[in-house]
This record gives sequence, C-alpha cells and structure tokens, in this order.
Amino acid sequence: MDDELTVVAIDGPAGSGKSTVARKLAEALELEYLDTGAMYRSVTFAALANGIDPDDEDKVAAVAREVRIDLDPDGSVVVDGVDATTQIRGPEVSRSVSAVAANQAVRSELVSRQREWARRRGGGVLEGRDIGTVVFPSARLKVYLTADPEVRASRRAREVTDLDYGAVAADLARRDQVDSSRRHDPLRQADDAIIVDTSQLTIDEVVALLVEKVDGGR
Repeated sequence: MDDELTVVAIDGPAGSGKSTVARKLAEALELEYLDTGAMYRSVTFAALANGIDPDDEDKVAAVAREVRIDLDPDGSVVVDGVDATTQIRGPEVSRSVSAVAANQAVRSELVSRQREWARRRGGGVLEGRDIGTVVFPSARLKVYLTADPEVRASRRAREVTDLDYGAVAADLARRDQVDSSRRHDPLRQADDAIIVDTSQLTIDEVVALLVEKVDGGR
C-alpha cells in the first residue's frame, strides 16, 4: 500500500536546508509536512525533563513509547502538553539528541509513528536522516540535501543564538560522525536519491528543482 502514497523523502545532515526546503516543497505540492528530527528531539526533551540520562537506553525507550508529541504545521511542538518549540532546538537537547537517535527501540517506535502519519494523509513531505533508506524506501521521490560544512555551520549558528560559530561547527562535526557511524539506520543517501548541494542555491531554486522532479514522475 505504501507504493500508492505520494511521499517525498528529504534526508541530509544538519544545516543542509532540509526543514526550510521541505516546508516550502510541501506547500508547493499541497502536501503535509513532517519534521522527523523534531520527533527525536521531543523524545530527548521528554527524557531530560524527567531526569533520565539520554544514554540509558531502556528508560529512554520507555519515554519514546509513552510520550505524546504534537507537531503543528506552523512549526510549534508540544510534548506531553508542554510547548517545547524553543527548548527542543536548544543546546541541551542538541547535545543529547544523537544518543537518543542511536537507540534502536526509539527508532522503531518513531519510524512506526512516521509511517502511520503518512498513511493517514495519503503521503506527505517527510524530512530527516533515514526517510528514503528506512522509513519509506519506496518514496515517490528521494532527495539527499548536502552543503559545505562551513555553510551548514553558518546557517545553524544563525538559528542558535546562544552559541558561536566555532561551537556550532564543532557540534555539527560531532553529530555528522555519530549519525553516519551509528549501528542502527545510519545517515546515508539512498542509492536512487537525487543529490542536491544547496551551498550556492537559494531555497526557491532548490524547491523549483524538486517540484520539477516530482511533476516529471507523475
């Protein structure tokens, strides 16, 4: 049945432009949008809020199974009734989210939720790190966004106001290493994904390119 869904999978490392591109692409295609990274950050936030060590796999897995995550199309995130829109992007969560995302039980739970989300809507634009390789390997279009490390760090530094460029660049390098080498569902591009380097492209240029690819496949 998944072959009948209109799913666009957008993967790539932090700072590559996934969220902005995915939102605008969803609008252009009149599809709903899901930021799967926000789900992993929400589990991390919930674990930290309950005093749980992000490296405690069993306890974090229990949090993932029980947590209520409400993602609004406007970008707001509510975790167990608490508005966590700002907190999930803060340095504390950012430092811990890779450990949570490496937890197999957490990944299994969230992948199940992501698939159900798309099935209820007949598809959607989903962005993350394993959408085209794990969540929806039969997606209508698979995209892998990338950018020069310096560009990615500069973009992320503008988003995280309480960290300087050096700290952000170091954190991105650490996350790249962890995400690409983790045992379960590592970050990698799907064999049939379209690779787009966004370093010198505007958001509108990237979106226009992807709209053309989707329309050409219909």
